[in-house]
Amino acid sequence: MNKIRLIGRLDIKGPNLIKGIRFEGLKVLGSPEEFALNYYNQGIDELIYIDTVASLYGRNNLLEFVKKIGEKVFIPITVAGGIRSVDDVNKFLNAGADKITINTGAVNNPKILKEITMRFGSQCVSLQVDAKKNSEKKWEVYTLQGREKTGLDVVEWIKKSIDLGVGEIFLTSIDQDGTRKGFDLDLITEVNKVINVPLIVSGGAGNLNHIKEVLDISKKINLAIGSIIHNKILTIKEIKTYIKKQGSLVRSGDFSE
Repeated sequence: MNKIRLIGRLDIKGPNLIKGIRFEGLKVLGSPEEFALNYYNQGIDELIYIDTVASLYGRNNLLEFVKKIGEKVFIPITVAGGIRSVDDVNKFLNAGADKITINTGAVNNPKILKEITMRFGSQCVSLQVDAKKNSEKKWEVYTLQGREKTGLDVVEWIKKSIDLGVGEIFLTSIDQDGTRKGFDLDLITEVNKVINVPLIVSGGAGNLNHIKEVLDISKKINLAIGSIIHNKILTIKEIKTYIKKQGSLVRSGDFSE
């Protein structure tokens, strides 16, 4: 049976962990290193670090952070933000990251997906898709942390990226992000229909029932969570215990409060 991964999403700006609602009204929450270590000790399966202003300013400040945290946590680490070349990927993998997830760089140059997967393998490459609804059953890809419309249809862009070799989709609903009002189930359903690679969803989790709604779509969908654990609404143990009660397996067997 497939094991669901519970992934901690850490949005970072400068030295701080931040979180907003629909990518706006960002609040500083504290040290990303402290949050990462806390989640690791609670039994999180993976961590995703997103430099929220990297693509806007043409650089990524996470390299030293990845090196530092990689010496303290022993779970997969994914890095996002400002990745534009094979060399960028190489630097992060050498620093201790296990995967990269790329949005703006891929939209600006889709061929980079093929180049990265040819060099490092599909398992190292995730497509980050920040989606916003623009009509019934239609969503548009946004870049630059939700600042820039692309004109790309989410479902079509994901299908193209898989053809180019990406090994995973990291899907965030901008409309639901940080609201704690539930995931965009229509968006997840439509994307899940067309992919044959692992899917990570993010944006909107506020309670255990919201997680159940995603698992009702597919027992294979992985969950990236931020607000509900940053604000201690739920613990990782509570979420994993609930997932197991729904008849699904979680990635790691040992976890604590």
